[in-house]
Amino acid sequence: MDTALHKWLKIPYTLHVTEFLSPKKPKATFILIHGIGNSAKAWNTLIPLLPKNVRVIGIDLLGFGKSPRPSWGKYDAKSQARSVSATLLKLGIVQPPIIVGHSLGALVAVEVAKRYKFRIKKLILCSPPFYRQTEEKRRLLQRDEILKDLYRRAKKYPQTLESLSPLIVKLKLANSAFDINAGNVGAYFAALESSIVNQTSMIDAEKLKLPITILYGSLDPVVIGSNIRILAKRNSNIVAKKITTGHEVVGRYVKFVANEISAVVN
Repeated sequence: MDTALHKWLKIPYTLHVTEFLSPKKPKATFILIHGIGNSAKAWNTLIPLLPKNVRVIGIDLLGFGKSPRPSWGKYDAKSQARSVSATLLKLGIVQPPIIVGHSLGALVAVEVAKRYKFRIKKLILCSPPFYRQTEEKRRLLQRDEILKDLYRRAKKYPQTLESLSPLIVKLKLANSAFDINAGNVGAYFAALESSIVNQTSMIDAEKLKLPITILYGSLDPVVIGSNIRILAKRNSNIVAKKITTGHEVVGRYVKFVANEISAVVN
């Protein structure tokens, strides 16, 4: 029945949500979308820094956390966006929400805004891995292609990634919610291939008309800062902010995100 409803009839899944803050009369509503290999728990350290007069909802993307993990799922940004939208509809959110997305979550946020233009108020994108398409000039694609090739090579060693997951967290290269295991490794690589390697997110973000703030770290090995700066030049709705951090929203990065959220309601 699950396959018939969601695979063949194309009915999107609804996703697991965490209501972090739920005031009676919220001044604004924020939707938090985690990065690849994470869950809504990735935002736990952010919540104490946020104003208490806003509604804050964390979503587990398809294939991660407590959300469904269909073995046949593509886990591309389009499928994720449809499930995010179905989830927001089920929650009965009245206010146009501000979406805060990290890494893969940032790409999903762009897709949600692209598909549901009139429902989203603003995007705050943290460490978005925007890569150019191969039809652009080769000399501009060099680093994009190197990173894409690295991701493709990583797909050949799923067991290695599973075994390294605890070490990555221990070394603080990812937050404590990062977890690659036998249950989600398939979704991890499917999302890596369809949403990050074969993406159109940079082109899509350039066309969006809503306000967008992009935070990216000067020490981030997988985000190409020049791509983000190009986007900000091409789209006057985009404000790009370079910060001295790595890729993950940990440590001082958390405060930068909290400040951006607070600025929306102050």
